[in-house]
Amino acid sequence: MRAGRTGRAGARDRRWSAAFAAGGVVVLLAATTGGAPAAEGEPPPPGQVEFPTHCLPPQEAGLPPADGPTTARISVDDPAPKVGDTVTVTYRIAATPAVNPVASELPADVVTPTGRIVLAGAQSGEVTVVGVRRNDPVPAGAALPGVIMTGTFTVTAPGEITLAPGGYTLHTGHPVDLETACTAAGPAPVSEHLTAAPLPTANLRALTLGTAYGQPGARVAVTGSGFAPGAAVTVAGRTGAAETADRVAATADERGAVRAELPVTDKATTGVVAYEGTAWSARGGSGPAAYTVIEAATVIEAAEVVDAAPPSRGTRKMTAVVEPGALAMTQAGESVTLGAVSYGGGGSAGGRIGTVTVEDTRGGPAGWSLVGRVTDFTGPGGVRIPGASLTWTPRCVAAAGSPSACRAGSAGTVGPEGAVLASTADGAPAGGTFTVDAAVELRVPPYTPPGAYTAVLTLTLS
Repeated sequence: MRAGRTGRAGARDRRWSAAFAAGGVVVLLAATTGGAPAAEGEPPPPGQVEFPTHCLPPQEAGLPPADGPTTARISVDDPAPKVGDTVTVTYRIAATPAVNPVASELPADVVTPTGRIVLAGAQSGEVTVVGVRRNDPVPAGAALPGVIMTGTFTVTAPGEITLAPGGYTLHTGHPVDLETACTAAGPAPVSEHLTAAPLPTANLRALTLGTAYGQPGARVAVTGSGFAPGAAVTVAGRTGAAETADRVAATADERGAVRAELPVTDKATTGVVAYEGTAWSARGGSGPAAYTVIEAATVIEAAEVVDAAPPSRGTRKMTAVVEPGALAMTQAGESVTLGAVSYGGGGSAGGRIGTVTVEDTRGGPAGWSLVGRVTDFTGPGGVRIPGASLTWTPRCVAAAGSPSACRAGSAGTVGPEGAVLASTADGAPAGGTFTVDAAVELRVPPYTPPGAYTAVLTLTLS
């Protein structure tokens, strides 16, 4: 079914879009017949380049090769994407040395273009671009019209990525199917570039204590993980946002693990933190892990007072102790199965990670953070889908009576660097039971080889 025309006059600037089903997946393409080169004296559009081209007409045409310049430009929908983002690229050809391969006029809407864009710099490779049949009539012997082709690619590396026009093929469907293949005679000049930002790096440092309370002067066993191997680490007491006088130095081993004993003598200490560098930060430190200093002298004094004034006949002294618990999580199920997509169309494979229950019964002022990271998806023959192609939309609900409020992480890319799934803030009182889940989607490129693709999603609670 042909899309409606906008009129013959000025038809070179018409655009249209069409959706069609491919193996059950709806694909949206956009195309145009292209624009004429800039008029003499006018500056060319930004990014427009010329490169020598060698065009081979179909053998059936009996025509010699056509050599000459191709005038083209490339544009992107997002010049500053992040790793894992999908970028739409547009390849516009304003003029080509390729000519009508038949001895008669080509009618309207019989030229179908395909091509490729060459990536270099931080990311190398090629992007396949396609257009739709949309052209004005082409007289016999005249140059084939300009075209516009579009495609997409997933950003896999941070830094500057350059885009240069590559070869293209012009398929004519009248009176028979014929193809004119055009190749660049040498590297084409760069027409566009973009700068990709790396994914935010999640803080995977974690800290646990051998005990959550003790008398002044007690030595607390501290175990940390996720630090830079060999880094100098400071373990310190903390009260609110300030550090106390309790402090000890440690060194992370080759796996980034830290082990230390912290003497806690400052009665103001309510938590323990560990960090690299000169000061603690939420991005570069771990904790705080809750800790309570028990006033032993106060207990003795109270006992002496009681002994000095024994209770009257028929009364008894009663004492109850509320002991702090731990920070722990459980997850429903052992695996996550995503939906299927078609081979030709690709698309999004959706699913859920399964319910994660976090219980915080430490009784201190420290909040917690639940971070996830995912490996690349590996399929048949070692084919990989980047882990940065997985996105999620987190959800977190606090159970009734929980002192802390639960905050779901931001929707976006998970990737190998990790992202926050859920968290609670520091504050008193803190703790509770929390239910965490997330909807996930894996972007699968078209024509990914069929088969099962498997990755590992790791959740870290700290």
